[in-house]
Amino acid sequence: MPSRPRALVPPEDLRRTCAAWPTGIAVVTSTSSGGEPVGLAVNSFTSLSLDPPLVLFCAALTSTTWPHIRDAGRFAVNVLAADQHQVAQAFARSGGDKFADLDWADRDGLPELTGIAAGLRCSLATVHPGGDHEIAVGRVEAVDSRGHKPLVFHEGAMLALPSAAGSARGEAA
Repeated sequence: MPSRPRALVPPEDLRRTCAAWPTGIAVVTSTSSGGEPVGLAVNSFTSLSLDPPLVLFCAALTSTTWPHIRDAGRFAVNVLAADQHQVAQAFARSGGDKFADLDWADRDGLPELTGIAAGLRCSLATVHPGGDHEIAVGRVEAVDSRGHKPLVFHEGAMLALPSAAGSARGEAA
């Protein structure tokens, strides 16, 4: 029986190093086979392709929510707004009713949180293995941008982006 290869980089070193890269925070939501809303917080959401329109996120194999989303075959990506720290914390925890005390609406059969910066509704196109996660690729069916600043995760903290006043929008430094 072949032995498992030794990790080249300790997980805590990789986590600390990757924390230097700021990411957005999104909540992926769906409806379980029992008709209940389900969701999980991710900071691994990104666009993948414009043609066809594809996005991806990664879900931990240990997640109890991810199997419900995968089985549903459809999901919404709720890009959290800068003032939604409590929403991020609610969906980052394991177990319990994550939708309790939160405002949300049914949008095309998917739960969508109110006050988000942007929303995407997707069908699950494929799932790929990714170590201790699965990589979910979704085909984008609809999008909405709300104009709110996003909530950002950097060096273990949730932050709001500073105002871009005085700088050229979209210009690289």
